[in-house]
Amino acid sequence: MIKKILFVLIIATAFTSCKAQEPAYLFTYFKGNGEDGLHLAYSTDALNWKSLNNDKSILTPEVGEQKLMRDPAVILGGDGNYHMVWTTGWTERGIGYASSEDLVNWSEQQLIPVMQHEETARNCWAPEITYDAKNDQYMIYWATTIPGLFPETQSKADDGYNHRMYYTLTKDFKDFTKAKVLYDPDFNSIDATIQWDGEQYVMFLKDETREPARKNLKVAFSENLTGPYSEASEPITGNYWAEGPTALNVNGKWIVYFDKYTDHQYGAVMSEDLKNWTDISDKITFPDGIRHGTAIQVSTAELKQIQEVLVID
Repeated sequence: MIKKILFVLIIATAFTSCKAQEPAYLFTYFKGNGEDGLHLAYSTDALNWKSLNNDKSILTPEVGEQKLMRDPAVILGGDGNYHMVWTTGWTERGIGYASSEDLVNWSEQQLIPVMQHEETARNCWAPEITYDAKNDQYMIYWATTIPGLFPETQSKADDGYNHRMYYTLTKDFKDFTKAKVLYDPDFNSIDATIQWDGEQYVMFLKDETREPARKNLKVAFSENLTGPYSEASEPITGNYWAEGPTALNVNGKWIVYFDKYTDHQYGAVMSEDLKNWTDISDKITFPDGIRHGTAIQVSTAELKQIQEVLVID
């Protein structure tokens, strides 16, 4: 009997330990025009997402002329802290930055003047951040239009915006390298996000071409974080306008979430090989009114701590 009890206890302990190691997921997003700040949602299956804090903002934007917090992108850095960048306004030449140990309490916000040296730069949109473990540094990247550049893809549509992806490098978020072009895919492009798949860097980005309208997501690859990146793939999204991709690798399958912004709903596609994609939009649920941000994996313990602080909707 004692041996049987011990066996049951051992199995129960192992099961509990296994369950504790199962991943959970957080989604950082904005609502409206980004005026009220950072929102969080969570998921335990990467498909069904529920808001935290009663879908109220947990961080109010404080930097930039327009003081918005659109496109909040968050990663876990090499220092064990979370680092976030965001769009501070529609026509600004800088981006917002803050860090956090727990995704609830954030550092003082700062404005990084990434394109201040380009007097004609029209914007800095949808910044993202990736940690480069090999060089122990961070790459921040975003879309900017500089009038007169890339005339081969210039159009009067979409108010004449003609974006390319730019980047800067930093080790301490105090000193930054001068911005350079990260990727010129020979089309108007925004909303890039980069993941490491174990062998190469994978860039998901939006083809922003308006004439003729494309407005879809594509994929490019590189051996190095700063490029060069391959020619962009054929569209991985369907007959709708998509933007703001963010990706998770869940049990060996890639899920790319995106904003079907003209349909006012969220979508997703899935792939095992980053070549063949299946639309799984009918299998996901998100909070009402969500606008794009970042999906990240956290531990169940981290999620529990956040839930203890923030009210679950």
